[in-house]
Amino acid sequence: MLAWGLWKAFAPQSLPLQGQIEAQEVHVSAKIPGRVGQLHVQLGQQLKAGDLVFELDSPEVQAKVVQARAAQEAAQAVAAKADAGARPEEIEMARSNWERAGTGARLARTTYQRVQAMYDEGVLARQKRDEAEAQWRAAEQQEQAARAQYVLARKGARREDQQAANAQVRQVAGVVTEAEVGLAETHIKAPVGGEVSKIQIQPGELAPQGFPVVTLVNLSDLWAVLQVREDEMAAYAMGSVHSAEVPALKTRVSFKVSSISALPDFATWRAARPGGTDLRTFEVRLRPTAHAAALRPGMSVVFPALL
Repeated sequence: MLAWGLWKAFAPQSLPLQGQIEAQEVHVSAKIPGRVGQLHVQLGQQLKAGDLVFELDSPEVQAKVVQARAAQEAAQAVAAKADAGARPEEIEMARSNWERAGTGARLARTTYQRVQAMYDEGVLARQKRDEAEAQWRAAEQQEQAARAQYVLARKGARREDQQAANAQVRQVAGVVTEAEVGLAETHIKAPVGGEVSKIQIQPGELAPQGFPVVTLVNLSDLWAVLQVREDEMAAYAMGSVHSAEVPALKTRVSFKVSSISALPDFATWRAARPGGTDLRTFEVRLRPTAHAAALRPGMSVVFPALL
């Protein structure tokens, strides 16, 4: 009995394992840089998904929206002009030019015929006859050109020009959508529900792109983190249930092992005894088996010592 008592007294004692409560955090940031205009939340406030968190003041984004909408109006006007074709006044003007050119061509032809008759009688020189013929041919060509202009005015823009104008409208519409999306990103809403735990930037300060302005913590997604040496891992198998004390609440909470992962190599190896095998440390996550509303991140959790 004396020997057993001495061994018991000097044998290594198993100590309780202390962990900590953690929760899922969501960092709310903006996709575009800007100055924080208004902050609609305060620390400790409960938010639902879709609640407005903060607004950015970005004159540059507003200017891009104005420019994009103006470009869209211009592209729509060009497309409408291409689809409508020439105005009635332009068609009438082309028709009048064609008729005037036809009258000139007929007069030039009559003049040529008279000069040809006089040339045949030997009254005029051949030079005069050739000049009259050249004027007649030129007048006919002018008539043909005027007629082509009239036909072109009646047909309107080419099909390819109409397609190009409509494609330009669609392209500018994409630019408008992009600018409006950027404008919508100046009103940042909560992606998930949670409690406001941190506010990094105050109104009037610049918020870089992607910087976490507000941090939300989801108190319905809690777990305990415990560091367990591998010679004690048998007791913390996946799915095993453990009862632990929460000193802050002066109560016991039941936890279930949900994940096990090895910690990084540095500072996680420990010799069991001189000349023995090194032991690695693992991170064990345990989730409450039942909802515990009073649990909060940062609270200590004490698991009993292993026998």
